[in-house]
Amino acid sequence: MDFVSVFKFLLDEFKKNNLRFALIGGFAMHAAGYIRATQDIDFIVPKDDADKLKKIMRGFGYELVHESEDVANYVGRIEGLGQVDFLYANRQYANTMLERALEKDVLDGQFKIKVILPEDLIGLKVQSSSNDPNRYHQDMADIEAVMKINFKDLDLKLIKEYFDLFERGQEFEEIMKGIKSDD
Repeated sequence: MDFVSVFKFLLDEFKKNNLRFALIGGFAMHAAGYIRATQDIDFIVPKDDADKLKKIMRGFGYELVHESEDVANYVGRIEGLGQVDFLYANRQYANTMLERALEKDVLDGQFKIKVILPEDLIGLKVQSSSNDPNRYHQDMADIEAVMKINFKDLDLKLIKEYFDLFERGQEFEEIMKGIKSDD
């Protein structure tokens, strides 16, 4: 995937179309200080902008391969476009994540893009590992890494709230014990 070209196009189009967005996924992990490989780009956008988004993506050569009330997945029909996934913000938590996203450097400073906060990234990881057991181990490793790297600046109350939403408060406590014992 040609990340630079895809980011350039998307950011230009999002701006032209007044589309609110923030990065989530692997690029958000990188912005939070944890580098791991990623093969796609993930965004959160308002659900109300889904039609605007479809027009943008299809106009650039992407095919909509899956859409639900909560997500849309696009795959480029041309080599280099890769996959771009969107989480639709249509609930309180997701809308709040989008609202409080902050501009960060992406791709070694080539772009300044709004990125969700590390706490919200953790919240999405808690949700995805709750919804898909196959993601559990990778998501938990990501959560622990982001928490360790950003520990001094995190809103731990918010992170606990995300774990509690999925009745996983004990796991939060275990992570906290592990982080505190590492100090």
